[in-house]
Amino acid sequence: MNGNKMQDKNEQCLNYDLIENLRLTKFPKPGELIFYGTAGFRTRAEKLDHVAFTMGVLSVLRSKKKKAAIGIMITASHNPENDNGLKLVDPSGEMLESSWEKIATDLVNIDDGELVPTLRKIIKEFEIDENLPATIILGRDTRISSPRLADCAIEGINACRATLRDFGIVTTPQLHYLVASINTNGAYGEPSLSGYYQKLSAAFKNIRGNLSDSGNYLAKIQLDAANGVGALAIKQFQENLKGFLDIDIYNDGNGELNHKCGADYVKIEQSPPSNLPVKPNLRSVSIDGDADRIVYYYTDEADKFHLLDGDRIATLIAEYFKELLLESQLTLNVGLVQTAYANGGSTDYITNKLKIPVECVPTGVKHLHHKALEFDIGIYFEANGHGTVIFKDSATELIRRAAKDETISESKRQAARKLSQVIDVINQTVGDALSDMLLVETILHAKKWSLIDWEQSYRDLPNRQLKVKVQDRSAITTTDAERKCVLPEGLQRQIDQAVARYSKGRSFVRPSGTEDIVRVYAECENKEDVEKLAVEVGIAVYNLANGVGSKPVLSKM
Repeated sequence: MNGNKMQDKNEQCLNYDLIENLRLTKFPKPGELIFYGTAGFRTRAEKLDHVAFTMGVLSVLRSKKKKAAIGIMITASHNPENDNGLKLVDPSGEMLESSWEKIATDLVNIDDGELVPTLRKIIKEFEIDENLPATIILGRDTRISSPRLADCAIEGINACRATLRDFGIVTTPQLHYLVASINTNGAYGEPSLSGYYQKLSAAFKNIRGNLSDSGNYLAKIQLDAANGVGALAIKQFQENLKGFLDIDIYNDGNGELNHKCGADYVKIEQSPPSNLPVKPNLRSVSIDGDADRIVYYYTDEADKFHLLDGDRIATLIAEYFKELLLESQLTLNVGLVQTAYANGGSTDYITNKLKIPVECVPTGVKHLHHKALEFDIGIYFEANGHGTVIFKDSATELIRRAAKDETISESKRQAARKLSQVIDVINQTVGDALSDMLLVETILHAKKWSLIDWEQSYRDLPNRQLKVKVQDRSAITTTDAERKCVLPEGLQRQIDQAVARYSKGRSFVRPSGTEDIVRVYAECENKEDVEKLAVEVGIAVYNLANGVGSKPVLSKM
């Protein structure tokens, strides 16, 4: 009997000989270094085989350490078709813990013969019990390279004798949902794709009732799916929401991924995507390649393009939640988290009109998500349309209880009931373009608003973004959530002097995390002035980062 137990335990341990052999012969490290960034590893797909294999192995160690299932998502989001990437998802569906990002980077970049000794060091340092079982949740997008990379990851997982649950083609938010629901034994939602669709669709329809159109709100949208994996998901929602929301899908997977379409393209180009019919004032939506970003927009009768981005979505949600909390008389702390890229018009509206506290953090969803956890209800969105809402368990419990409390007035109970229902529309694990779409549609319907009504809530300040080519991006360092430049010396002073010359001027710079460029953001009262401000700051960056001499290269982001 003891022998059988020992055998069972050994069957859960890593097969070090196989791991070493595979890394040396089948998955050797290429010449260049690759780093685990905000979105995990991301580069040309042909350079990622050894990364996928090694992360298959590391995910098993992480699973044993956390005594929970860990996710692996293979995707490159809004990147071109030839790129790909891979990231790990922690037990609650959140991003990988920051300290393990460095471990991932080190493990991928060490010499091939050092992989096994390094694994042993990690196991010893983190006191990982090898005899514990491990479960890995695997998902991938629709890129041509994704099946191959999934197979590489599976070889690493199998070499560690872990349990694999391969969900095949899924959106990134669906993978996060699956990890959270599996680790909560279904408390977060049924741990399946059908459970994901059912949870969000049912909550959306419960809030809407039998009404579709409402005032200026028409229950019809046209959606650009970026020719990505989100197209498959939105087709499922299209079926589930018949009679509640009419969705016309474009760039549905038959074209090139993210090419002249998708949320990132629309945000940067400030124009509709290709293949989308331009109809005056029709509510339009674009998601990105892996369906975690979303932007709204419309074209008016004069053929002028109007964008409602992540800042607009955040303010819409914040205003709606504040209204419901006032109606329900529930005392909960609501806060909104932004980055320096948030438009000053939105920050002013939230702070001075809505009286909701705003926190600014460095760029990257992991920073926003972490800060949002400090509020009872934390709302976070990047301007690019990536974001969600997080409820503390205590806040959810209070709302659910009030929704059923017959000792309070019907109006208070009804407001609490709406809050309770809207919680289930939200994928709290990560920014989810389709969940966010259903939330926005819920709010617009409740307010009886068209996009024109929504846009009129406040005025965005004109803004401009530039990229400046530099010799070494590390010459630029920042502080204060990337809003102030520390080095090179004197650059912040020149930025301040430039900003002071323009009404409502604001500008900041930050180095790219992957290439030797510096990103410049500028905004001010007038569109003509913002172009001048951006160029002035761009030239200052070039001169102080590279030395005065050659003509700076400034390009549109």
